[in-house]
Amino acid sequence: MNLLAPLLTVVLAATPAPTPSPVAPPAVICDKYCDARDPALSPGDREGASASISGRRLSLHLDDADDMGWAAITGGAPGDHVWLDRSFDAGRTWASGSKLGDTATPSGATGWRTLMYNADDWNNRGVGLLRACGQPAGSGSIACTGWARPTWNAWDRRTAAATALMERYNLGTGLFDTTGWWNSANALTAIIDNARISGMGSYRYAIDTTYTKNLAAQGGQFRNDYLDDTGWWGLAWVDAYDLTGDGKYLNTARADADHMYAYWDGVCGGGVWWSTGRTYKNAIPNSLYVQLNAALHNRIPGDTVYLARARAGWAWFAGSGMINGSNLVNDGLTSACANNGQPTWTYNQGVPLAALTELSRATGDPALLTKARTLANASTTSTSLNPGGILRDPGETTGGGGADGPTFKGVYVRDLAVLNAALSDHPYTGYLQRQANSAYANDRNSAEAYGLLWAGPFDQADAARQQSAVDLMNAAP
Repeated sequence: MNLLAPLLTVVLAATPAPTPSPVAPPAVICDKYCDARDPALSPGDREGASASISGRRLSLHLDDADDMGWAAITGGAPGDHVWLDRSFDAGRTWASGSKLGDTATPSGATGWRTLMYNADDWNNRGVGLLRACGQPAGSGSIACTGWARPTWNAWDRRTAAATALMERYNLGTGLFDTTGWWNSANALTAIIDNARISGMGSYRYAIDTTYTKNLAAQGGQFRNDYLDDTGWWGLAWVDAYDLTGDGKYLNTARADADHMYAYWDGVCGGGVWWSTGRTYKNAIPNSLYVQLNAALHNRIPGDTVYLARARAGWAWFAGSGMINGSNLVNDGLTSACANNGQPTWTYNQGVPLAALTELSRATGDPALLTKARTLANASTTSTSLNPGGILRDPGETTGGGGADGPTFKGVYVRDLAVLNAALSDHPYTGYLQRQANSAYANDRNSAEAYGLLWAGPFDQADAARQQSAVDLMNAAP
C-alpha cells in the first residue's frame, strides 16, 4: 500500500514557532481521495487519540486504508463544536484558523462528527499529523487530543518511527529541524538504514535533497572544522552509496576521509584531532576515522591507501589508553596523552564496534571481531550504562541531554547491530530487542514520537531523540 504512494516530504518553517503559524487555511488536499469525504465511506475506523472536556469525549478516528481521519464529539449537547487540526511539522505548528471540518452538534443530538481529511499531502511532499479538537456550546474552553496519523508509511514500529522523524525533515534546508548539523547526518543515516531494512522507499528523496542543498555548505563536501562532524557525514554518504549505487556519494565520503587524514599527526603518537584547532584528541573522531577508512577500502577496488589509514588508526586507538580497565571507552586524552577519565558516553562504546567490524571485513582478521565482542560484552553488561537493563547515558535525566546527548544511544545500538549481524551466533539480539520493547512500551506518544529515556517516561520530542529511536527500531525490528 505505502510504496505505491507518491514520495513524501515535509515543508517546515526554518524557525520553529510555539503557536499556530499565521497563514491562511490550506487549500483542499487531494491524495487517494480529496478532503471532506464522508466517514461513512471509510472501510475502517481506528481511534488514534482521545481527550475530554466538560463531560464530553473528543476522539480522533483514523482511516488507515485511505490515509484520512475525522473528529468526533460525544456525550455533549447541541451547539458543541468539533474540528480537526492538521500539522506538517510534527505538531509544532498548524494553519491558524483552519479548523478543518468545523461543525456543530445539531439540535436534539448529543454528539457529532466532521468529514474526513487527509493526513498527508503527497503532491507537496507533506508528512502530516491530525488531532481532534472541540469546544462545548457556550464555553470559551477548547480541548484537543494528542496528535496521531494513519498507518500509511507507518505500518510497524520501524516505519512509524521513521515517518515521525521525517515529519521533522525540512525540505528547504535539507536538514532536520530541532537538531544540529552532525545530528542531521545521523538522522539521515537512520532514514537510509530504515529504507534498506524495512523496504519502505518513500523517503529516499531526502538523500539527494540533503546532498544537493548542503554540498557547498561550510567547508564544502560536508567538511568543516570539526573532524567528528566530517566523519559522521562521510559515513552517511557511504550509507547513501550502498543504498543507491550513486558514485557521487562515495566520492564525497572520500573527500571527508581525506580531510580527516590531514589532521593526523604525531602528537600522543598519532591519531586525528577533534577539530582543526588541534586542541583535543578523543575517542569519537578517531573511531569514526577507522570506520570510514575501512568502509572506503571495502568499496573501492584495489585500494591500499584507505586500508593503511584504517589499520594505523586502530593500532593507535587500541594503544591510546582511552579503553579503560573495564573495556569501556572514556571520552579522550589529557594534554599529557593519558586517559582523561571523562564519561563513557554510549556512542563512545558504539563506534569502535562498527569500526572493528568494517576493519575485520577489510583484513579478514577474526581477532578484530573478538576484540569488538569483548568491548560489546562490557558495554551491554555495564550496570552504570544499563540501570535496570535499559541503556542510559551517564547523567541522563528527563528533559536533559542538551543538543547532542539524545543522538548518542542511537549510534550505539546502530553500531552494536552491525557487529551483531557479523557474528554467527548474533549474541546481542536479545539485548537490542529488550531496549526496543522498553522504548516502544514506555517512551512513546500517540504521534509515534520517542523521548530520551528508553525506560520511560516520555519527556519531549525532537529530531535527535527520534533519530535514536529509528536507529533502535532498525536494530531490533
